Amino acid sequence: MALVGMDPADEPLLFWRLLRAFPHPFHRTRKFAAMRTCSPAAARHLAGAHGPPQPPRVSPAPKHELMDSPLFRFAALLLLASSSPAESNAAPGTARAGYFPPPESQGGWRSVASDEDIEAGAGMDRARVADLRSWLLQSDARPFAAVVIRRGYVVLQVERGNSATTDTRNVKSCAKAICATVLAIAAEQSSAGHLPRRMSFDDRAFDFIPWAQPLSDPRKSRITVRQLLNHTSGLTPESTKVPNRGPWELILGHTGDARNQRLAFDPGTDLDYGTHALYHAALVCETVTGQPYDRFAIAHLFRPLGIEQWWFEFIDGDPAHGRHPSHAVGLPARELARIAYCMLREGRWGEHQVVPAWFVRETATPSHAVTGTKTFGREATSFSSGWELPGRLGDERGRGIPRDARFKPGSGGQLMAFVPSLDLVMARQTGGSGQWEYEEFLRRACAAVPRARHEP
Repeated sequence: MALVGMDPADEPLLFWRLLRAFPHPFHRTRKFAAMRTCSPAAARHLAGAHGPPQPPRVSPAPKHELMDSPLFRFAALLLLASSSPAESNAAPGTARAGYFPPPESQGGWRSVASDEDIEAGAGMDRARVADLRSWLLQSDARPFAAVVIRRGYVVLQVERGNSATTDTRNVKSCAKAICATVLAIAAEQSSAGHLPRRMSFDDRAFDFIPWAQPLSDPRKSRITVRQLLNHTSGLTPESTKVPNRGPWELILGHTGDARNQRLAFDPGTDLDYGTHALYHAALVCETVTGQPYDRFAIAHLFRPLGIEQWWFEFIDGDPAHGRHPSHAVGLPARELARIAYCMLREGRWGEHQVVPAWFVRETATPSHAVTGTKTFGREATSFSSGWELPGRLGDERGRGIPRDARFKPGSGGQLMAFVPSLDLVMARQTGGSGQWEYEEFLRRACAAVPRARHEP
């Protein structure tokens, strides 16, 4: 009789864990004393399960007769009850929501204790993880810090010049995904009547940006909040060559610069990647919440996730436009990973729904109707609200990446990613600028999860 809710093929590994966790007279026998101290792979062999299950599975793996004993069943229930879902071998895509890391000052992320735990605890291929470490070190010459997390375990942490825990370097365009996430929290709280203004992603964005009056292009009045986040607003895309940083009067189109006086296209009709739209989104947040963007983000996203170190960029303006925080932010790699982990857990952190579940679902598909190849030679359908969908890239870049993967790359090799079907999170931070092989990092991390664990 199998344990309810448990794959019979995983019972030998549980048996090995029980032998290590509970003293019992049968430990005195030579065979079971060996099982108690051996690796998980050796325990499978001794218990009679030879290797991981391979689909299609037509019968459970063989096992030792003691695994059918009442003692084993009772002890297994105790162990399962005391283990978090994140530690179990649940089916791919199953939410393992029992583990959430404490703040770094209280110990931070849990980590695998040994190479064998990479496979037994985190369910990854240790050789491929080692190859990924080597690839990261050879992928460029920048200082960086990177982490790969599966089932809540830090499986890989690589640092070269940057600390994954304390270096708060600029995460560049990863901040766009963070800003969209913060705006979703504001929209949810405003719909519940907890904020000074009500706002949804379908509302007209410039109703919340008084500093932009008078509008430099009347079409701006039609831009929705969602269009600010998915690059379909037409607001000063990077193709216009307008500087990404400047005073607020430049960003809002009040300097007379012909390149950003008018929209590049009618809202919603095209897609062209840009940063200025996210500056506007930070101002929307300020009006809706009644507090600067940084304060709201800290109070309602960073602190609930246990993030302890950060900085925000502030942009000055003339007396009519003022000084406001932008969406740009600096975070250590391990803190950046917390945001992706929250998204992986469908917006939950512990007992709290920090990010609205509807927003997590929205990021799984394009949040616009534009199609075709657009900015950076990427398919328009790979862009959602703040986040991107690398598995939808039709060329070599999308190969081997699950369709449910979401990530946000930033210039210089910054990356924040999560893959629900693989229970996988990764983050990389350099603080630099320039190109990097973002999809290759994600592809190699996904490939380190055994094929039997991938979604079909």
